[in-house]
Amino acid sequence: MTTKLDKPVRREVTVGDVAYTLTIDPDGLKLVQKGHRKGHELRWQDIVNGDAAVAAALQGSLQQ
Repeated sequence: MTTKLDKPVRREVTVGDVAYTLTIDPDGLKLVQKGHRKGHELRWQDIVNGDAAVAAALQGSLQQ
């Protein structure tokens, strides 16, 4: 049995030595470095459509 996601869920996650806050809500997910306001957002619809993978590949190619 699963629980419907009807309100935001926040969890702290450490990547390397940096703490982040992960917020999962009905619209998607957001990862923000702790103490900051701006972060990375992904909408569920973009993930399902594959748009998130295209955006990640484009971003990776631009950084090289």
